[in-house]
Amino acid sequence: MAGRNRAAVLGSPIAHSLSPALHRAAYRALGLAWTYDAIDVDEAALPAFLDGLDDTWAGLSLTMPLKEAVIPLLAEVDPEARSLRSVNTVLPLDRGWRGTNTDVYGMTQALTEAGLDATPRHAVVLGAGATARSALAALLRLGAGEVVVAARRPEAADALCDLGRSLGLRMHTTDLDPDPQLVRVDVVVSTLPGAAAEPWAGMVGDAPGVLLDASYHPWPTPLAANWGSGRIASGRDMLLWQAVEQVRLMTGLEPDVAAMAAALPD
Repeated sequence: MAGRNRAAVLGSPIAHSLSPALHRAAYRALGLAWTYDAIDVDEAALPAFLDGLDDTWAGLSLTMPLKEAVIPLLAEVDPEARSLRSVNTVLPLDRGWRGTNTDVYGMTQALTEAGLDATPRHAVVLGAGATARSALAALLRLGAGEVVVAARRPEAADALCDLGRSLGLRMHTTDLDPDPQLVRVDVVVSTLPGAAAEPWAGMVGDAPGVLLDASYHPWPTPLAANWGSGRIASGRDMLLWQAVEQVRLMTGLEPDVAAMAAALPD
C-alpha cells in the first residue's frame, strides 16, 4: 500500500500486548520501514481516534474492549465479523474503514497446525463468551457438524447456540460439570481461564482429539498438560496466526511465519 506505513494495536489496558513484537518482526523480515505501536484507547476515546487517522495508516488491530464497540463506527463490516459481533482488524477504504475478524483464521490455522487432519464431526466448546463466538465460526470453516457448548451460565450458552444455529451448525448445550464423555470428541476448544478448566484436567488422559486451549499464561495449563493425544494448540498459536493474517491484509505481502513465531517471548 503506497504511502501507508503505520499500524497499531488498540485496547485498554494494552501494555501486555504481544502484537507489536509479532508485527514488527514481520516488517523486518519483509524489509518494510513500517511502525507498529500499542496505544491505550478505551471505548469512549475510540471515535475521536478513528476520526484522527490519516492516509499513512495501513490498519489497526483491536483487542478488548473495542472489538464490538468499533462496529457502528465503520463504513463496512465483513458479514462474518458482524454476525460474531467481533472486529479485531480495521482496514482503510477510500472513504472510511472496514472491519474484519482474523481471530477465526487464527483458530482455524492453530487447530490445523496442531494436527487436525480430518473434518471434525463432533466438537465441544468450553465457555460461552466472546472467544467462544469466534470458535464456532472456526469450527464451521473446518466443516464441523455437531457442537456442544458447556457453560456455567445457561443464558450465555443458549445465546451461543442461537448463533451457531444461524451459522448452520447443529448445537447443543450442557452445564460445565466435568464429563469424561464430552472430551472424547474430535475437537475441544477451551475458552476458559486456566484455573477454571482445571477440574477437567483429571479426566482427559486418553482424550483422542485435538485441544485448542485459548489460555496461554502460564503454560501449559492443567488441561493442556494432561491432554492425552498431545495434539494441542494454545492461545499463543491463535495469536500468531491471527497476526499473520493481519499482516497479509495490511501489507498485501506474505509474512515470514517463522520470524514472527521467533519474536514471541518464551
